[in-house]
Amino acid sequence: MSARIRSHYWLTFAVLATATASFSLLQSLLNPVLPTIQHDLHTTQTEVTWVITGWLLSAAIATPLLGRTGDMIGKRRALLIVLSAVVVGDLLAALAPTLGILIVARLVQGLGGAIFPLAFGIIRDEFPRHRVSSAVGAISAIIAVGGGLGVVLAGPIVGALGWRWLFWIPMIVTIVVGVLAAIFIPESPSRAGGRVNILGALLLAAWLVALLLPLSEGREWGWSSPLTIGLFVLAAALIAVWVRVEFRSSNPVIDMRMMRLPTVWTTNLVALLFGAGMFATYAFLPQFTQTPTSTGYGFGASVTESGLLLLPMLVTMAVTGFISGPIAPYVSFKLQLALGSAGIAAAAILFVVLHSEPWEVAFASGIFGLGLGIAYSAMSSLIVQGVPAHQTGAASGMSVNIRTIGGAIGTAVVSSIVTGGLDASGLPLESSYTSAFIVLAGFAVAAFAASFLVPSVRRASARASMAATGDELRVPAEVG
Repeated sequence: MSARIRSHYWLTFAVLATATASFSLLQSLLNPVLPTIQHDLHTTQTEVTWVITGWLLSAAIATPLLGRTGDMIGKRRALLIVLSAVVVGDLLAALAPTLGILIVARLVQGLGGAIFPLAFGIIRDEFPRHRVSSAVGAISAIIAVGGGLGVVLAGPIVGALGWRWLFWIPMIVTIVVGVLAAIFIPESPSRAGGRVNILGALLLAAWLVALLLPLSEGREWGWSSPLTIGLFVLAAALIAVWVRVEFRSSNPVIDMRMMRLPTVWTTNLVALLFGAGMFATYAFLPQFTQTPTSTGYGFGASVTESGLLLLPMLVTMAVTGFISGPIAPYVSFKLQLALGSAGIAAAAILFVVLHSEPWEVAFASGIFGLGLGIAYSAMSSLIVQGVPAHQTGAASGMSVNIRTIGGAIGTAVVSSIVTGGLDASGLPLESSYTSAFIVLAGFAVAAFAASFLVPSVRRASARASMAATGDELRVPAEVG
């Protein structure tokens, strides 16, 4: 492999890093400014939330499907297709005269979710083996930081330029990235072959929609409403059918044998719990800081000020995310995952007891970032190293999806808690937020416990090799 590695692989990394940063910003840029968009497009609060929900559904479906497509047709080619879709979506959103067109634009943007697994796959193909862990960890850190950075940047951008520049700026960056990707990123040497299983793809899309839709809209519809319950039942049935179809297929969208690898299913279990805590914190910590001071606990912060209180989290997240790979020879990814989950749990507990002053929230968010950065990077590295090279895109795409599903679950649970106890003016009680922080700590503690189920890297690599050849022999656990 070393003979074909380009001398400018770090330039390849720079292109991938810019692509993932630009798209990850789109995850959170709109959350703080939904009221502004609602007012400008003359719509309702319920309707404007589809700007987020539509993106979530599209990204959830596209991420594993296009990750798998990249494994088959070439990751560079798939990346260029996805980047083109993001540019089209950004342009349409920036010009959208109505909410309906904006939602369509967000559906197109959601195809960019495949950038993440494609980036991991390209790194595995192009980088020297001893550099893969560091590069994967760094990309993971950029993804995590980008998701939080959107909350910080949204206020200043909207205040100075208007909300449509939340799309113009990513569009310009993505165009530049697309040109650089076409020039500097070589095509994949490792391909899965075959073609997309249409039935498997449709079933995957169907159960993701049936699951994520009620998770996103259940609070509005009512958790006990027939529509909500019916969609959950439908999702469960579709998952069962999908798994059966994938097991029987000679060309599955997601190889169930791969998903049963100990490294994959245990890391994805942690990812589910991890996503629940991460996305809920991104969504509700800014709301907490923006609560009026008249409640006795809020800071009355503006969108920009609430974003600045998250800066310590972004800084510490970047630091630990970027060092995850370099310290791997001394601190295993499994241990990093456990330490990161413990850090997130500690931060959630700090939120419970320290939230009366802005500096206390900033301090706790810094601790949260320490755990988030290293755990996020470790998860991605474990998946990339734990599967055969030709399945990197599908496996990492599904892992991203599972984090997204966890995020939808966590956000729904925390939303129900926060809105479950309101004062006379309709604002959440302090005790509601305190209970939510306790639940976030519970997610992190569960992730910490689940991290000990993850096998060692050496054992995981052996199992991945056997999965690639169809060997079902047991692999003994690594001592220590």
